[in-house]
Amino acid sequence: MSLRARRTKQSPLCRALFLLASLILFSCSPGTPLSTPQPVTVYSTSAAQPWLAPLYDCARSSVVLSRVDDSASADIILRVGEPEFLDASAYQIDTEEILIVTHRQSPLQNLTLAEARALFAGQGDASVQVWVYAAGEDVQQVFDQVVMAGRSVASSAKLAVHPQQMSDALVSEANAVGILPRRWKVGDVREVFSVVTVPVLAITNSEPQGMIQELIACLQK
Repeated sequence: MSLRARRTKQSPLCRALFLLASLILFSCSPGTPLSTPQPVTVYSTSAAQPWLAPLYDCARSSVVLSRVDDSASADIILRVGEPEFLDASAYQIDTEEILIVTHRQSPLQNLTLAEARALFAGQGDASVQVWVYAAGEDVQQVFDQVVMAGRSVASSAKLAVHPQQMSDALVSEANAVGILPRRWKVGDVREVFSVVTVPVLAITNSEPQGMIQELIACLQK
C-alpha cells in the first residue's frame, strides 16, 4: 500500500483524536476569563507598620500591593494620629495608644503630665536618657502636641528613626525613657505615662473608588 493510501486511512482516526482533545481543552477552560489584579501603592509611617499585614490580608488575589517611600505617590497612606494639616480624605481604621516607656529597672515612677513635659524638656533627672523621634514622625507630632505643648525637647535627647530602634534602646538601657505606640511595647519595659489614644488613619489623595474603597472598608471591619 502506498504512503498516500495509508495517510488516507488514518485521517478519520486523526480527526477523532483532534476532536477529543479539543473537547477536553474546552471543558477544562474557565467559563469567564480571569481578571487582572489591580495595582495599588501604599505608604506607611514606621509607627503604622503593624497595619500593613491586615491590608495585605484584605488585598488577597484581587490587588497587587506595592510599598513606596514617597507618600505623595501612594494610593493609600497609613499613619498614627491626625496630621496637623489634612487636605485629603481620611478614614479611621483603628486606634493606638501613645505611651512614655522606661526600662523596668529605671528609677522613674508614674509621671504626671507636668513631670513628663519637664523630663523631656531636659529639666528632670540628669541620669535619665531621653529618646525621641524626628519632628516629622507621626508619633512625635502627637507627643509634641499633647505633652510638650509648644516647648522643645532637650538638645541632649537621642533620636530613634523607628519604633523598633526605640524599643531596643528601652530594653537594653536601664536609664532610658522614650515614646512608644502600645503595639510596639515589648520586652522588659514598663509604661510610666499614657499620653493619649489617637486614631489610626488610612488617607487617600482623593475620594476612594473601586478596589481602594474596598480595601479601606475591609480595614475598618
